[in-house]
Amino acid sequence: MSTIKLNQQLKRIEIDKFEIENEIVFNYFNNLPASERDEKLFKALYIGVLALMEDRFSTFLAKTTNELGTELESLKLIFDMKKELFYKTAVKGVLAEEDIADFLNSYFAEKRLKDRALLTGNTAGILQKNKTGDIICEIDGKEDLKIAIECKFDKSVRLGDIETKEIFTRRTDTAWSQLIEANANRNSKVSIIVFDISLVDNSIFKAIENVGYIPAIGFIAIVDSQKGDYKNLAIAYLLARDIALNAKIPDLDLNILMAIVKRIIKDINEVSSIKSLVESNIQNNKEILKQLEKSMLLMDFNQQYLSKFLLDGTLTKQDLLNFYMGEEIKDKFKLIEKDINEIK
Repeated sequence: MSTIKLNQQLKRIEIDKFEIENEIVFNYFNNLPASERDEKLFKALYIGVLALMEDRFSTFLAKTTNELGTELESLKLIFDMKKELFYKTAVKGVLAEEDIADFLNSYFAEKRLKDRALLTGNTAGILQKNKTGDIICEIDGKEDLKIAIECKFDKSVRLGDIETKEIFTRRTDTAWSQLIEANANRNSKVSIIVFDISLVDNSIFKAIENVGYIPAIGFIAIVDSQKGDYKNLAIAYLLARDIALNAKIPDLDLNILMAIVKRIIKDINEVSSIKSLVESNIQNNKEILKQLEKSMLLMDFNQQYLSKFLLDGTLTKQDLLNFYMGEEIKDKFKLIEKDINEIK
């Protein structure tokens, strides 16, 4: 007698006394809570039927006679299909954020931490119309003690070290800018940016193979989402958590900082005198003059923030973001550059 009966009137499948002896299937359901098993069984059956409807999948199964080979190759094919979808889909970023949030919450439960990971979705943060900071982790469930996590599965995002950053070029997202921006936008204690190993720029991968820390900026973690390997994120999170719980405002030697400010002012004065000399032969030195103006703007800009740091003893997250991006001096230079070009 057939195990499966089709009820044509109700469009329903009826299975009588169904049993299956398979170690893989048994182990999977054995690891599930009893309350979830029925739902997972229906889902497995549905997914299996969809897979059988795929021509290449059913053809492969027809050609395979070894049971173990079928299971292993089937898993490989499903993995390949999943990877193909991952690279092509326009929502891979959203899927990544959900997977990472799920992983973190499971990890918190496993480690018996009271932390919780919350997706920010399309919600803007403190900065106007800014959604940077995809996940907020509340340490011990405290809303005022947070770690911001930005998921950036994008090969176009470079490291963006401040020492190599060219302020006067078009603004682009970098690991540095996203870490600073996430911290400012979500008012977090520490920020983490997560890259996938298959979607990370070489400048980042060369500097950081697994987990990296940029002092006063944040952590970088490289995961392998296709293999479900998020251990580097777990390491980065625990380190960030320790910093968030134990961070204190450092004692500053104001005399040393004041010496730096004086040196900056001296350099500004020297550049001003060079500017006067250059103007006497302006036609041949416009480009030099532009570079000098850039240097003057940068030194004045740096001195402005260093003076604020001396006065307040710290910089706000918004100050640090503004300092890194340097948008205000970029706008000033445009006006100066126009004046230089009009000199005859």
